[in-house]
Amino acid sequence: MKVFFLGGGNMAAAIAGSLVKQGGYQVHIANRGAEKRERLAKELSVSVSEKLPPLSEKDVLVLAVKPQDMQAACEGVQTNGALVLSVAAGLSIETLSRYLQGNRRIVRTMPNLPSQIGLGITGMYAAEEAGDADKQTADAIMRAVGQTVWLDEEAQMHAITGISGSGSGYVFYLLNALQQAALAQGFNTEQARSLTLATFKGAAELAEQSGASFEDLRRSVTSKGGTTIEAYHVFDKHGVTESIAEGVEACVARSQEISQQFEAV
Repeated sequence: MKVFFLGGGNMAAAIAGSLVKQGGYQVHIANRGAEKRERLAKELSVSVSEKLPPLSEKDVLVLAVKPQDMQAACEGVQTNGALVLSVAAGLSIETLSRYLQGNRRIVRTMPNLPSQIGLGITGMYAAEEAGDADKQTADAIMRAVGQTVWLDEEAQMHAITGISGSGSGYVFYLLNALQQAALAQGFNTEQARSLTLATFKGAAELAEQSGASFEDLRRSVTSKGGTTIEAYHVFDKHGVTESIAEGVEACVARSQEISQQFEAV
């Protein structure tokens, strides 16, 4: 199967590299920058070009340029009915189809940053014109960099952005907060980082392996009159849970605004 990438950024490189390692795919990346093309060809063992060649309906095209650059990047692209996967946030099926001269054989995807190390999770939505075989193909491609979740409604892509798409950023925010707290308690930078990373990694792995609810796991660390519950009291006082929910809502709302801006152009 031939998979063409329009754009050679970090996410494109992660997906392309994983496909090459898996085998069974002929991967080609089109990117404007000559230096980047040379690096991608060397590091990923893929063919490269400045512009996309004409495609066929048997090919797959992955749109991996920034949303604000997508319309210009798609000018002159001849998909000829190829299956199109988009990793660009905020661009609806309708908008993408308009950029691609009416092609609606499109699957929208929203991978997150850990996809770069094969531990991502991708929200996916397929246009009606993309059949079951197309969905299977798209799923196989995105599973090269992690798990996938299929959505019933395109509007849910905004929620995916708010939860998993931007979610790794929230985790980094919390990691930094706990590291800063460790520094305040007298640990040096290396110790604070190690303690923080090990705590997050261990907790996430325990949650996955145990299958217990997050609430049950939270309670298992808590005893009446103990130490952990004192931290909870402070978190509850400052509305940490509510703040996270409000942050997600703000992220989702911004995703909706961005999508509307592109639809208006």
